[in-house]
Formats: sequence, structure tokens, C-alpha cells
Amino acid sequence: MSDEVRVQNAEDHGGVQGGNQTSVGDESSSSDTERRKIYVTRGLVDVLLEMAEAAEPSDVNVVLASTPAGEFDADLGIDPETPVLTHFYMAEAGGSVSAVFGIDLGTPAGRGRARFLTHPQGPFELTERDDLAAVVLLAVPPWEDKTFGAFDRAGRKLDVTILDAEPPTEELA
Repeated sequence: MSDEVRVQNAEDHGGVQGGNQTSVGDESSSSDTERRKIYVTRGLVDVLLEMAEAAEPSDVNVVLASTPAGEFDADLGIDPETPVLTHFYMAEAGGSVSAVFGIDLGTPAGRGRARFLTHPQGPFELTERDDLAAVVLLAVPPWEDKTFGAFDRAGRKLDVTILDAEPPTEELA
């Protein structure tokens, strides 16, 4: 594994010109406060966009988990405590127990403060029908980086930095 990490920002993906789609990192409204930056691995983004395309015209709704930047083998150039979104949990895990008791056994305790949602027919914004989390990654067609973004619980757009880095290998005890 290489210790080099490539960071991709909105400028790396180009932008959506015109239309009602917003590129990662675009300002949807002016703000005097700096927006929170969300870090996510390239591998996770690619898998999520593939899932979205495969599920179309149905939507996708999965719980995401993070790994502290300091646990990566490579130096990511960010504070070691900074969470980097690296994994997702399948919605079907623990589904029958959830249906009966309303308890989500598919997501380990303390995990899942982020969520990935798709809107196959748009819009590229959170709606009242969405399952919310502290951070929501959202994608709309075409399933590309430029139609992929992050929002906070209130629907405000967040900056996304995609890291070309592999998360640490997890082992079952």
C-alpha cells in the first residue's frame, strides 16, 4: 500500500453548468460561516454510486460509518481525530428484528451518524420524506461525482473532499 494520498475536490470533477444540479462544493446560499468539510474515501463513493445506478429507478438508503483519519496507514494530511466516511451497512442486516421490535441491529452501537440517499427523479436537495442523519450524502442521476454531495440535517450543503486512500483492514475477533 502506498503512503501517498490523493485528494479530490470539486475542481477535480468539473462542475454542472446550468440546470438544477449542484456540483460538490458549490455554494447554494451565501454564508458568513465556513461550511463543515466532510471526508469520504474514493472507494466508498464509487461503491455507493454503483449501488445507486443498479437500484434505479428505486432509491437507495444506507447507513454509513467512519474511521478516524489517524487509523489509516497513510498520512491523510488532516487531524487524526477527523472522521472519514469509509463503510456502509446493508439495510437488510437485522431487518426482521427491526420490523418487529423497531431496533436496528444491522448497525453497530455508536456507528451510523451518516447516511447515503438517492433521489432517482431528483431533486438534488434533502426533502421532508428523507431519513436524516448528522450528515447525509446524496446522489442524483447521472450517477457521477458532480451529482454527489453532502448535506447537514438542516439541508445545508457541506463541502466534500474525496480521499484516494484505503481504510485500515478490519478483522473479526
